[in-house]
Amino acid sequence: MWFALYRSLVPLSEAVVRLLPVTHGSHLADALQFFFYDTPKVLLLLTGVVFVMGMVNSYFTPERTRALLAGRREGLANVAAASLGIVTPFCSCSAVPLFIGFVQAGVPLGVTFSFLISAPMVNEVALALLFGLFGWRIALLYLALGLSVAIIAGWVIGRLRMEPYLEDWVRDMPRTAAVADQSAVPLVERVEAGLAAVRDIVGRVWPYVVVGIAIGAGIHGYVPEDFMASFMGREAWWSVPLAVIIGVPMYTNAAGVIPIVQALLAKGAALGTVLAFMMSVIALSLPEMVILRKVLKMRLILTFVGVVSSGILLVGYVFNAVL
Repeated sequence: MWFALYRSLVPLSEAVVRLLPVTHGSHLADALQFFFYDTPKVLLLLTGVVFVMGMVNSYFTPERTRALLAGRREGLANVAAASLGIVTPFCSCSAVPLFIGFVQAGVPLGVTFSFLISAPMVNEVALALLFGLFGWRIALLYLALGLSVAIIAGWVIGRLRMEPYLEDWVRDMPRTAAVADQSAVPLVERVEAGLAAVRDIVGRVWPYVVVGIAIGAGIHGYVPEDFMASFMGREAWWSVPLAVIIGVPMYTNAAGVIPIVQALLAKGAALGTVLAFMMSVIALSLPEMVILRKVLKMRLILTFVGVVSSGILLVGYVFNAVL
């Protein structure tokens, strides 16, 4: 049923638009078809991937994640932390309890940041939607770039020795041993975990999906290609930093921003600029900074934002230059 519905999205969206009192081929008709096609497509992809990853994520409890990272040295540990972030179900709302747990388990600060950058930015939702909308090359490109930013940014923060800029109450907490949860979970419970993940994640993000697709539909139907190419094209040197500045205050997630990315690319925006915009929205959201202020002093937060945004800017400029 899932595959049959997915394959029928194009004729269904065309049929819906034909039933509406709009002129075929008009800007409004193009925008409406984009909306009626992408909304069920993204929600179907989201539901399928979240169900599968909900089962996978049942293996990675916070305790097990802490145990996998505790006691490891920087360098390879940054790689392990960033890679683990791909398959763990943690987002910016989990930042404070995760951060505290990692500090108590003795996870180095830079390694902790590699995980906290990777977990929201290079997650299964982003990769699945990128694969479904753009193909495996763009999905792998984003995976490689996101991991690189998370690994390098975490390593740099670790080298800067920023531990004194943790809030005092966090730095003075007693250290506890991280113990992996070894309990066996029956398959039926993992399936239930997948269904629970669908109810939780899809239930929370579907409004962002609809809003993101509505914005993308407006861009697709009404924004002229030459305007978008001049505004976010590779020839405009200021487009990458502007994309990052615009992206940081936005409060959305991968499911909400990827439809906008799709429309921007279709209108001639440069890939590097669009990737920089997407990364800044997901990895440097203002709400996450507010949450992290509970455990980090302002100097460490500014360092985190500066290091990560520098990596994102580099990604944008490099890919605008070579693609």
